[in-house]
Amino acid sequence: MKKRRVSQLKNFFRRLGWLFFIFFLVLIALGLGFSAYFAKDLPSPDSVALQVVAQSTKIFDRSGNVLLYDLHGEEKRTVIDIEELPKYVTEAAIAAEDKNFYNHIGVDVVAIARALWRNIKRGELVGHGASTITQQVIKNSLLTPERTFSRKIKEALLAIELELRYSKQDILQIYFNQISYGSNAYGVEAAANTFFNKSAKDLSLGESALLAALPKAPSYYSPFGPRRDELFARKDDILDRMVELGFASQEEAGVAKKESLTFSKATQVIRAPHFVFYVLENLSKKYDEAFLNRAGWRIITTLDWDLQQKTEVIISEGAKNNEKLYGAANASLVAIDPRNGQLLSMVGSRDYFSEPLPRGCIPGLTCAFEPHVNVSTRNRSPGSAFKPFAYAAALRDGFSDKTLVYDVFTEFNPNCSDDGLQEKDSFGFDCYHPGNYDGRFRGPVSLREALAQSLNVPSAKILYLAGIEDTIRLAEDAGLTTLKDRSRFGLSLVLGGGEVKPLELTAAYGAFAQDGMMRSTNPILKIIDSQGDIVEEFREESKRILEPQTARLVTDILSDNAARAPIFGLQSPLFFSDRPVAAKTGTTQDFKDAWVVGFTPSLVVGVWAGNNDNRPMTQQGAGIAAAGPLWHNFMAEALKDKPVEEFVKPDPVQTLAIPLLNGVEGEAPHSILFYVSKENLNSSPPSNPNFDSQFKNWEAAVQRWAFGQSGVQSNKKSFINIISPVPQQLITGGFIDIKTLATSFNQIVQVDFFFDNLPIGSDFTPPYELQHPITQHLNPGLHSLKVRLYDSSSNQAEAEVFVITP
Repeated sequence: MKKRRVSQLKNFFRRLGWLFFIFFLVLIALGLGFSAYFAKDLPSPDSVALQVVAQSTKIFDRSGNVLLYDLHGEEKRTVIDIEELPKYVTEAAIAAEDKNFYNHIGVDVVAIARALWRNIKRGELVGHGASTITQQVIKNSLLTPERTFSRKIKEALLAIELELRYSKQDILQIYFNQISYGSNAYGVEAAANTFFNKSAKDLSLGESALLAALPKAPSYYSPFGPRRDELFARKDDILDRMVELGFASQEEAGVAKKESLTFSKATQVIRAPHFVFYVLENLSKKYDEAFLNRAGWRIITTLDWDLQQKTEVIISEGAKNNEKLYGAANASLVAIDPRNGQLLSMVGSRDYFSEPLPRGCIPGLTCAFEPHVNVSTRNRSPGSAFKPFAYAAALRDGFSDKTLVYDVFTEFNPNCSDDGLQEKDSFGFDCYHPGNYDGRFRGPVSLREALAQSLNVPSAKILYLAGIEDTIRLAEDAGLTTLKDRSRFGLSLVLGGGEVKPLELTAAYGAFAQDGMMRSTNPILKIIDSQGDIVEEFREESKRILEPQTARLVTDILSDNAARAPIFGLQSPLFFSDRPVAAKTGTTQDFKDAWVVGFTPSLVVGVWAGNNDNRPMTQQGAGIAAAGPLWHNFMAEALKDKPVEEFVKPDPVQTLAIPLLNGVEGEAPHSILFYVSKENLNSSPPSNPNFDSQFKNWEAAVQRWAFGQSGVQSNKKSFINIISPVPQQLITGGFIDIKTLATSFNQIVQVDFFFDNLPIGSDFTPPYELQHPITQHLNPGLHSLKVRLYDSSSNQAEAEVFVITP
């Protein structure tokens, strides 16, 4: 029996072994077949070293006649022997691109697995990352640009074959004489000459690390482009990796990080440079840059070259004038057709080809003006230019442009005293009581007046009523991408508390211009390959983010010259006598940013003015002063000889049940929270407004303003409310602490307190409170708590709540 079992086990394992052997042979066969299938059309790796840039890709304006940029241009390539390079050059490249270069056979399996997992988490099967230096040599020499699974397989097979035929030193020799560093510099010697005006033999550690940062995305990280700060950050990261790999000491890396790098001047002909770099950045998300350089494509963009030339003059002259008048050394402008999202003009700084200011400043730190930084794609505080989104959210919820809010001194932190004397609350948070640009308050104003005149206190109230989250979601639906961290934002958001990109903010205004339809910004009309075939063509991407009525109301307010005249005057830069134009200014409270964003139905334009290093302008440099003339001058040029376009008027707003929402003041002034619940605008007035944390301070502010008005005390009523206890509160312990909020235009004589309609005491001085003992003989259940106010004009006011005793 035992021998039979042993025999059976032997037979089982023998069969299992044969199965594994057959499975292994099948795997080998599949692998060979798989390799043969993908390798059948592969070029010879021996041709790698002979590859040159074939045809040049060119970027044109929308007419297809004006050449903006030749990606190839006059190719710069100087062959250098790898033995002549400082060791830092090769080590920096290995640290940046392929730390396991000397330990793999062309592909890095661990890095591929890591990149695959990262791409899967992003929802991509084929993505970026994990390419070794050997694979980059193959990719940049022999293969087409598509990012497909089969291409990745071919790339890996060729890389392995290349490693079998060439030494590591030979592969590095090819890499350093072939790889693109951008600006038509192919190979490290050409790159050193292009960017530092020196031979690669003379590169320092810091310069070597910076050049190693470029091949990953030559256009994006170009030293001549708008993202030098990101380039320097990548350089420092590479230096840290060199320390980890033992290529440099911590001290050497520290010195290299502090090294002052001086770049050569860009010599290649380029028109509309910030726009061109923006186009290249968009293309690099779809196509390999090395392929783009040699593809021979014609890229027809959306740029209006005639308009672009006018923009450059207006921004250059306007910024120079602003520098003298307001200390604002830089400016930016973008123009978009909101009907389709096509980007018509982009000027990211006052002059791409000039020097940073002030002379000798440190780029990224102390320069008020940096020519290569494209401000239109950078985060800046929008000031009041963000307000239309809060008002749009409120109007969408059912508020009217006639709805009244009080523009009075108001403390918005409910844990701070309503008089504004505190700087911080008991939890250490700042108190918040913004003022208006001119330091004045105007009492009751309509939403139309508040938005048109850019009044800050009403706008903070509107943001609260509309909801911060709902307002941010609307702004994100309109295309803003920079408001992700919700924990950073409070009511100051409506005054510019969240940074935005000028390009995105301008495009977002396009939704107001187009009756609530948002269209994604696109700088490319079509791409034509070297055979004349269409590679891709412009397709409009749109979605509705607002109902037409809401968008038309916002537009109607922003184009209402009479409504904004009390602040801006009748002949401000926002006004055009021959046509309706909608516009909104923006100024940060510290005068670091000045904005105007405005539109017609077919053109939306955003202008920013300020300083790159965030130094404040003078207090005269508000949006209307620093950005307004630039915006007006551009609009005048762009709209010259164009037909007048009328905005579609909104339908008449339906009458709402609460008078204040229709622009009618009540007999006694109260904050809007006295009449409405922000959670449900259509509900009846709240039985106890104190449930809303903002009510107490808003109401106190309104009453304080009312007391200051002359000649109104005799015919106005008094008001009282019970703050504590709240309705249906369970009373435990031996006392009820009764607290009230009492206001009157006349002198308050006394406040009487009642429990179950029996008098329990009176108070003759603010804040009109009473502590009442609870007897043990009370019946459990509901009990009435009432207060009654008497003023010097014989007016009375009452309030009542019901509490529960156990």
